[in-house]
Amino acid sequence: MRKLSIKEMNRLSVEEYKESCKTPLVVVLDHVRSLYNVGSVFRTADAFRLQGVCLCGITARPPHTEIHKTALGAEDSVSWKYFERTEDCVDWLRRQGYTVLAIEQCEGSTMLGDYMPTRREGTDGTEKVAIVLGNEVKGVQQQVVDMCDGCLEIPQYGTKHSMNVSVTAGIVIWELSRKLSK
Repeated sequence: MRKLSIKEMNRLSVEEYKESCKTPLVVVLDHVRSLYNVGSVFRTADAFRLQGVCLCGITARPPHTEIHKTALGAEDSVSWKYFERTEDCVDWLRRQGYTVLAIEQCEGSTMLGDYMPTRREGTDGTEKVAIVLGNEVKGVQQQVVDMCDGCLEIPQYGTKHSMNVSVTAGIVIWELSRKLSK
């Protein structure tokens, strides 16, 4: 086997990316401290051609050197919006027709593998989904969880109760992208 060169991968330019059809999925970062986590989420959002990323509260915004170190330019291709309050972001997304789901361990959470987006009649197909990822220590704020349409949980079988924000984002984006593109 031979690894493909960058040219052979035939990637989109930033301009082509911006004009391309997007997966109806938005990632909301609720007070995420690590700029490397922010950059990684941008890079994963680019890889799956997500609708965008919302940065809330203390979450850093581009341009920033540490974000760029992991985003590798995805902060230029992926649409993003900043909100001082995550609650305002959730309100805005709901007005845009998104189902908003916290990625959190809650009473009544739906396991990620069990979640199925609904089909909407009179639209181009699948629902639009926004996922809220929380702070590295405190998770998604309770008042934000209370505003969401539900919670998705990643099953975990070890001794730890959580995973890194960027790892969680990658798992959830992969699973929801597969389901939203069917």
